[in-house]
Formats: sequence, structure tokens, C-alpha cells
Amino acid sequence: MPGEQAMRTAKDGNIQIEDLRNHPEEMVTTLRDLLAGGATIIPDPKRSGFYEIQSGSLVFYIYVSPASGKIVLLATWSVEGALAGAGQAA
Repeated sequence: MPGEQAMRTAKDGNIQIEDLRNHPEEMVTTLRDLLAGGATIIPDPKRSGFYEIQSGSLVFYIYVSPASGKIVLLATWSVEGALAGAGQAA
């Protein structure tokens, strides 16, 4: 599984994270630390190679290249923000 491959790569210290949206460096560092620390990667059931990683109230949405194992940070959001939006939609 590509997510597991990314975790092994991260633990080896060979992690590459591409940030397409210029997130603050602290977020990229937090993601790198999460991967290196063995964070749980939740596969997106609708998209192969796409995953969510939650850290406290923050969620990272990433893509892991099956060819290279490179991780692309696509988005981040606050769990509180997502829950508040869901409550308004109901």
C-alpha cells in the first residue's frame, strides 16, 4: 500500500513533501513529524493514493505517488471548522 510505503520512507528520513498551496512551513514540518512518528493514514475511499492524517484538531489531505512515494500536501483544515459546517448544512 502506498501510504505504508510513505510511512516506511518517512521513518528512514527520506521523506519528500511537495506543498502545492504554500502552506506555512510549520504545517509541512508537522506533517513530516507525523509521518515520521507513525501517524495513522486514512485512505480516501473515493480516490486511490489520497489519504487523510489527523493531528488533534488539524487534518492533512495528501496524495502519495505510487511510483516515487513522494507525498504531496494538497490541503489542511480544522476539524472544528468541518464540524461547524456540517451542523449548518443540516
